[in-house]
Amino acid sequence: MGEIENVAQKNSTGRILVLGARGRLGFAAAEAFRDAGWTVKGLVRPGRSSFVPKGVEPVEAVTRDEAVAAGQGCDVVLNAFNPVITEWRRNALSLTYGAIAVAESNGATLMFPGSVWNFGKGMPPVLDESTPMQPTTRKGKMRVEMEQRIQEACDRGMRAIVLRAGDFFGAGRGSWLDLVILKDLERGRITYPGPEEVVHEWAYLPDFTTALVRLAAMRADFAPFETFGFSGHAVTGRQLISGIEDVTRQKYNARRMSWWMLKTFLRLLAIGREMSELEYLWRVPHRISGDKLRAAIGNVPHTPLPRALSAALRDLGHRP
Repeated sequence: MGEIENVAQKNSTGRILVLGARGRLGFAAAEAFRDAGWTVKGLVRPGRSSFVPKGVEPVEAVTRDEAVAAGQGCDVVLNAFNPVITEWRRNALSLTYGAIAVAESNGATLMFPGSVWNFGKGMPPVLDESTPMQPTTRKGKMRVEMEQRIQEACDRGMRAIVLRAGDFFGAGRGSWLDLVILKDLERGRITYPGPEEVVHEWAYLPDFTTALVRLAAMRADFAPFETFGFSGHAVTGRQLISGIEDVTRQKYNARRMSWWMLKTFLRLLAIGREMSELEYLWRVPHRISGDKLRAAIGNVPHTPLPRALSAALRDLGHRP
């Protein structure tokens, strides 16, 4: 029993390199690992060192060799790279290759935030680790390929953990919540991307990063390539809008996002093409089971929706 406890203690913290520590996920994850007692290095582009959280060692890098060198001595590498949507198709796969190189070269466990894009327009209402991946968009197919490349590296001896989630919200800007749904909140309007009765999977980012920390602490207990689903907040549009109204104590004029404009006029632009691929996520009901994650770590971090929305609104400058 003492030996088991010693192993658990040995793996509970360590050194982690967060790739893309200036980004929304990377910044929140760097803070979460730091607060849990980890030694955290945050990789950023040159001139961005001041943007990492306090207590995180900034490392500037451009080339893959520089990133590999930054990962020396690290037990875990988190791929928090997330190109803007207009550059996603061009850069996402190459950044994944770079993350694999960093982890593989340093004998570290690679952590990767998975997506529901992998399952395509025919996805079932409940998604788990056994759900077939049948992507129907370019980005979905790339997502599957990224995970395949990670699994191939694990076949060569690397270790990896994929934590799959829905759309992030909270801990800053850059989500559907602030870019679309709340963009006209001060004018008394909410813009929802789909039918209000359809269930959509969300992940409150502070909960997600806490789950990453707990999985990283248990990394030695898992298979070389392990995937988990993060069950966040699976709610209908109506429930989300009601939650926002309850938190702000105000009623809003809810309207539907004009996808037809994206498809008809803006499809010639990169932003229109990339966003229009994602419309089905708001029409096809889906939620993540999370049973496997619960079995692995016990209670899954879960901030009640009213509290999560209240914090997210404060982060965005609104006063609930």
